[in-house]
Parts: sequence; structure tokens; C-alpha cells
Amino acid sequence: MIKNITKADIVDIVAKATGITKIDTKAVVEGVLTSIVEAISKGHKIEIRGFGVFHSKKRKARLARNPKNGEIVSLNEKYIPLFKVSNDFTKKVNAVRLPEQTVNTDVNKLNKNF
Repeated sequence: MIKNITKADIVDIVAKATGITKIDTKAVVEGVLTSIVEAISKGHKIEIRGFGVFHSKKRKARLARNPKNGEIVSLNEKYIPLFKVSNDFTKKVNAVRLPEQTVNTDVNKLNKNF
């Protein structure tokens, strides 16, 4: 079973890896997260090379339907935070989670499918 990792777990991992106290590590982790939230709230984009990009996107006001009762409701415009994973991050995740796989490079099979 896959375990969820909490902010406290991250603090423990970083504290052990760096030798910094948990109190100082917690302050740094919370400072980084707060900085990201504040920057996105102000409309900035945060790019962390090898990790990903945090940004926000504007959603227009629209009419929607309440699935419970079918009633039409009006939704105001809003901004939603987004995260785009970097290619390096994706490659590292797949290298750990997927066994080595051989790719079928039979071009004729590929051409028939498209």
C-alpha cells in the first residue's frame, strides 16, 4: 500500500538528510510553501528546474448544473492554481515505478494503427 507523505514527514526527511533541527527545517519548509502560495496569488509563475512550474489560470464565469438536483447555478470567474510537472520529474518517477520495458519499434505496426 502506498503511504501518503505529509508536511511533517517532509520536515523529518529533510532534517535527517541535512542535520538541521526539525524546528528550523519546519520554518524553511513552511516558508517555501508560503512563498509559493503568495507568488501564485499575485499572478506570478514559479519555475523550479527539474521539478515543475506553479502558475494560475483564470476560469471565466459560467452557468453550470448542480448534478444532485439538476438546478442551473451561476459560477463566478475565479483563478485556479496549477502545477505542470517537468520532464525530468516524470522520467525519475517512471524510472523508479516502472520496470525496464522494451519498446516495440515495428514501424509497420505503428503505421497501421494511425
